[in-house]
Amino acid sequence: MGKHPLGCVLMFSVLASLGLVSFAACLVAEAKRSKKVDLKLDGKMCFLPRKSDAFELGVAASVSLCTAQIIGNVLLCASYWWRANTRKPTKPTLTAILLAISWISFGVAAILISAATSMSRAQPYGEGWLDGECYLVKDGVYLSFGVLSLLAVFTLIGAASITITNNQVLDQAHKINA
Repeated sequence: MGKHPLGCVLMFSVLASLGLVSFAACLVAEAKRSKKVDLKLDGKMCFLPRKSDAFELGVAASVSLCTAQIIGNVLLCASYWWRANTRKPTKPTLTAILLAISWISFGVAAILISAATSMSRAQPYGEGWLDGECYLVKDGVYLSFGVLSLLAVFTLIGAASITITNNQVLDQAHKINA
C-alpha cells in the first residue's frame, strides 16, 4: 500500500466517496422521513400507511458505510501484515486510537440507522413497530447517523494515512541503512 502512491490516493478517494454517499443519503432521509401528519389514528390503533423514502435511503447509507468500514479495515490490516513480514513492527498507538474511534462511531451509527430504518417501514393497524404501537423517527436521528458515518470513515482514513506514512519512513530508513 505504501509503495504505490496512486493506489493510496485511489483507496482514500473510494473511502471518502463512500462516506460522503452515506452522509448525503442521511441528509435526504432526514428530509423524507415519516412525519406526524403521516400517522393515522383510529381510536387506540395507529398505522403508517406506507413506508417512507427514508427506508431505502437508510439502507443505502448503511450499505455504503459498511462497505467503507470493511474496505478500510482490510487494507489497513493488509498494510500491517505486509510490514510485519519485512521488518520489526512499530507501536501503532495513534493508529489504534483512531481505529477504535472509527469502530465505536461505526457501532453507534449502525444501531441508530438500524432502528431508524426499521421504523421507516409501513406500520399496519395493530402491528406498529414495537408492541403494536406506532413510532416515528425523531428529528436529527438520520443526521446524527450521517455525522457518525463521516467520523467513522475519516478516522479510518486518518489511521490508514498514519500507517502509510510510517511505512514510507521505515522503508526510507531501511534503504539508508542497507
